[in-house]
Amino acid sequence: MTAGADVSSQPVLLDRLEGGVLTLTLNRPERLNALNVALIEALSAGIERARTDPECRAVLITGAGRGFCAGADLANRAFAPGDVRPDLGQALEQGLNPIIRAIRNLPKPVVAAVNGPAAGAGANIGLACDIVLAAKSAQFLQAFARIGLIPDAGGTFVLPRLVGDARARGLMMLAEPVGAERAEAIGMIYRAVDDEDLMGEARTIAERLAAAPTQALGLIKRALAASPTNTLDAQLDLERDLQREAGRSDDYVEGVRAFLEKRPANFGRKPPEAPSGSRNGR
Repeated sequence: MTAGADVSSQPVLLDRLEGGVLTLTLNRPERLNALNVALIEALSAGIERARTDPECRAVLITGAGRGFCAGADLANRAFAPGDVRPDLGQALEQGLNPIIRAIRNLPKPVVAAVNGPAAGAGANIGLACDIVLAAKSAQFLQAFARIGLIPDAGGTFVLPRLVGDARARGLMMLAEPVGAERAEAIGMIYRAVDDEDLMGEARTIAERLAAAPTQALGLIKRALAASPTNTLDAQLDLERDLQREAGRSDDYVEGVRAFLEKRPANFGRKPPEAPSGSRNGR
């Protein structure tokens, strides 16, 4: 499964589709898109572009070639006696952690199209996205324990919230691969689709999200991010505050007008001023 015929040497390919979708394709297919410094920096730059580009309304992340992302590239990690051990914590703080924070905090929806193996940090980058589709041939693997590490890139936060504590412990400690169809069945991902349909379905969903009220989707992300640690009272207060913000948006005005006029809403542009004397309900 490929994300296109581009054989550019760029570690991440950027492609803006019609309708405001920015596609970021991890592009080291010869290494199953394993993460190195160049790819991490390019992915970070791509997400930052999505954040600052007013024309971008949704993001789609996928992989070139036959894999999504094989995790960290270990090709140059062989140790000789006496070698200084790497500071992996510093590497995370400078590299992957900002990417996970950026995906989760991006006020725009992020779709992952997992087109093949997703292992280690590669799996957790995908799972950090808002909506995850996977080809039925794809697998997810928390591979860290196989090499004496703990899951990172947000894995210990996201995975238990998706599949529950018991499953997360088993998947991490036993380092067992999970096929896409089982991943869907246990709530790890949104949907498993036939390989040949993956990119078409992912683009359709991304374009649908891009046509939706972006501000409201960003507020939904904020509410969901706070929910696991909030009390009910705190979450109700947050919903109140976010709804106040949503209710003052141009998208809400357009949504109500479209409903009353019995037409599809046209989000993404400022609606015309309402006639003077008109009354708006909730």
